[in-house]
Amino acid sequence: MSLDLETATTTKTPFPAAGADRAKPASEPGYQVIRRNGSVTPFDASKISVALTKVFLAVEGHSAAASRRVHDIVADLTAQIVAGLTRRADTGRTFHIEDIQDQVELALMRGEHPKVARAYVLYREQHAQERALERAAKAEAQAGTTPALRMKTAEGSLLPLDHARLAALVLEACAGLADTNAETVLNETQRNLYDGISQDELALAPILAARTLIETEPDYAKVSARLLNDKLRREALSFVAGRPDQATQAEMASRYAEYFHDYVRVGIANELLDPELGRFDLARLAASLKPERDLQFDYLGLQTLYDRYFLHVRGTRFELPQAFFMRVAMGLALREIDREARAIEFYDLLSSFDFMASTPTLFNSGTLRAQLSSCFLTTVSDDLEGIFKAVKDNALLAKYSGGLGNDWSNVRGLGAHIKGTNGESQGVVPFLKVANDTAIAVNQGGKRKGAVCAYLETWHVDIEEFLDLRKNTGDDRRRTHDMNTANWVPDLFMERVEQDGPWTLFSPDETPDLHDLYGPAFKAAYEAHEARAARGELKVSRQVRAQDLWRKMLTMLFETGHPWITFKDPCNIRSPQRHVGVVHSSNLCTEITLNTSHDEVAVCNLGSVNLAAHVDARGLMFDKLRATVTTAMRMLDNVIDINFYTIPEARRSNLRHRPVGLGIMGFQDALQTLRLPYASEAAVRFADESMEAVSFHAISASTDLAAERGRYPSFEGSLWSQGILPIDSVGLLAETRQGASFDVSSTLAWDALRQRVKTVGMRNSNTMAIAPTATISNICGVSQSIEPAYQNLFVKSNMSGDFTVVTSALVRDLKTRGLWDEVMISDLKYFDGSLGQIDRIPEDLKALYATAFEIDTAWLIEAAARRQKWIDQAQSLNLYIANPSGKKLDTLYRLAWKRGLKTTYYLRSRSATHVEKSTLKGTDGKLNAVSATVPQAAAPILIEAQPDLAASEAWGKACSIHDPDCEACQ
Repeated sequence: MSLDLETATTTKTPFPAAGADRAKPASEPGYQVIRRNGSVTPFDASKISVALTKVFLAVEGHSAAASRRVHDIVADLTAQIVAGLTRRADTGRTFHIEDIQDQVELALMRGEHPKVARAYVLYREQHAQERALERAAKAEAQAGTTPALRMKTAEGSLLPLDHARLAALVLEACAGLADTNAETVLNETQRNLYDGISQDELALAPILAARTLIETEPDYAKVSARLLNDKLRREALSFVAGRPDQATQAEMASRYAEYFHDYVRVGIANELLDPELGRFDLARLAASLKPERDLQFDYLGLQTLYDRYFLHVRGTRFELPQAFFMRVAMGLALREIDREARAIEFYDLLSSFDFMASTPTLFNSGTLRAQLSSCFLTTVSDDLEGIFKAVKDNALLAKYSGGLGNDWSNVRGLGAHIKGTNGESQGVVPFLKVANDTAIAVNQGGKRKGAVCAYLETWHVDIEEFLDLRKNTGDDRRRTHDMNTANWVPDLFMERVEQDGPWTLFSPDETPDLHDLYGPAFKAAYEAHEARAARGELKVSRQVRAQDLWRKMLTMLFETGHPWITFKDPCNIRSPQRHVGVVHSSNLCTEITLNTSHDEVAVCNLGSVNLAAHVDARGLMFDKLRATVTTAMRMLDNVIDINFYTIPEARRSNLRHRPVGLGIMGFQDALQTLRLPYASEAAVRFADESMEAVSFHAISASTDLAAERGRYPSFEGSLWSQGILPIDSVGLLAETRQGASFDVSSTLAWDALRQRVKTVGMRNSNTMAIAPTATISNICGVSQSIEPAYQNLFVKSNMSGDFTVVTSALVRDLKTRGLWDEVMISDLKYFDGSLGQIDRIPEDLKALYATAFEIDTAWLIEAAARRQKWIDQAQSLNLYIANPSGKKLDTLYRLAWKRGLKTTYYLRSRSATHVEKSTLKGTDGKLNAVSATVPQAAAPILIEAQPDLAASEAWGKACSIHDPDCEACQ
């Protein structure tokens, strides 16, 4: 039988080409196929149908019944293959014949046609060997000759393809990476070349070649990044010079300084950079650039910067990595006295990856609209003017990359009286629908989706409708499919759940005091309102069983991933600023706990310490950590004064309280360096020790800034002014929760610092918050935030596309023990990146590299509880559970509350994005600058409904890891 897609024609099929109608879009002009001989022909989807038909009939026979069955199967498979190919079409809209056959092979395997797939694989292997022999014979006959390929320039002229430069480029990309092979990359590159190849396609070819090798050797991620950097250099240098230009990495050592001057000039001329940057001593800054730091990127990090961060004019990037970091540093140093010295200090910290500012700061620092803050929290008033002002504020804040948290607990509930019209309220839900649609409409210029989280207190009469907002069934006018939601849960409700007591729901227009109360005062007022309701004095109220409401909260969290569970009382009782207001909600990612009111919109300014860069085999590097935190706190404090505020309430709040949120990332990497399994007491102790050090240095740095610049205006009366530090406020929570006890052990010199805070003061009302760091951890090439590893080999999705990710440390350990080979790669794919079922891996490595779903979730909570005692705000704490049930979720979230956590974030269930199990090719997905394949389609996993969770069917719809639309995955 002949299964070659190059030779298959429609005349050989026993019936009309199956799937041709579905494949029509791919046959339109523009899609081309690179043949093995280097020629290029129009893409014809019918040839796929022909090849598939022949292999099916060869395996299954030629009966009429078989032919009809094959026709239907082939039609579906062809449509899948064509869809996969067109999704990954690169800028030249070309496919190599081998890429098409890879997709055919994948489709056969996914479609569960093992006999047909085996026949196809064997056929490909046989003919690959035959072609290899032919090539060898031809090479011997034509020794010393090179195919005369030409490259087409942007102007359309043809130039000889520079094979020497291509080889030099690949050699340079592999330099210093011991287990990479330039010849392998070059051979893979050569098969994607053809006569007349465009300049962009030529730049992509080696990148695509190196990417296919990442899962065999993680260092190819660096090779791919270095090759992408060459494409970026040509793009940027040509743009700033106004003529075609390019340079190797070695040449940039002498050219970066010249380029930097041109970059600033061009950025200002195109109204992308603040003209004030042109008044810096550019020569001094240019001399401080470190071109060699371009080599430290992994592919995912540099591709993310290329797609979403680097400045561009109509899609042409002109910002190189070290110019990017210097631009951010200059923007943060604008108001420093010796701003060049500070800019260099900030640049060194950012470009080393020891610390990374948050995404809005990276997007906007040094630009004309320097909105650098990450998070905004608002309280929505209970009137139409206030509600629609809040929606407008959301739009203005989201426009420049702010993440939003809205407190809706003030808005009266369904059935409440409206005095102005003598009518009844429709409740909070219709207005949430408006807020949802606004978040979608304002998408931050395409850089990332507008994102908002709505919070509602558990006593609100609309709470049950609020729980249903993310359901896919019911009246769509009362659903918010795109907006995040979170429960703002008072301790009293959790106590009623523990006691299996009743819970009364109210409308806030009749119980307005509950919104601003917490702790014992809330309990007294709530019980008084319950008595009023029992006497019939309230128009709108309803009593439910607390455990029934709790069960529904967990059911919806399980089924839809929302609303998240956050706790009102610890957020307020431990708030340093409780003397001047109330924390009514958290933010989009549940790590910010700041006061809000009708005239103050809380603002927080974030950045994260790369913990992995501050440990070695001996432990935490305290001196380096102190230096990093000190500089980072200065940068974050500068954000407050430089920031572009889109609404006055945000400016007023930020300047009055000056909160910042210093967090950490790379926690899992740090554990692996220290050889500590995540699921261990030692890891919990390290979480405690490392966060204590960050807390100590952050508070100390803020005190130093207060001595230099003055205290924040609302300092007097704060917990700080009373000498109550975060570690001390744990005791306040213990007093409120009678009988509760929390770990308050410490190791550093807190007494002296406590006294200094009281006498000198603080520059910032809040200093710490652990954000998700989804994107900035990608940039730095470390594990996300405080997360355990998702898998050791997987496909990660974000707005830049889909990327193969391999745990480099695991590969190094397996190599050391002689266990890294093709069989191991195959096993990791088969078991979705988990080591647990691979027998030949030693137990110590299984424990060290256990993935998120193999770790008992209680370990995550215990580690978070140890961190929480040091943090004046909160943590974005994702919880992972492989097989959710009502009982497990109940135990989990009660434990989080009892351990004094302020908030939780996503509930992560098993993801439907798996590693491809067939070929080494095709494990990366579509990118803006570089294309590859897309992971298999997501499919929900049916999980048996638990009697105590839900009476209806329960589908596993809790958060699916690495959703490209998810803020926490960006």
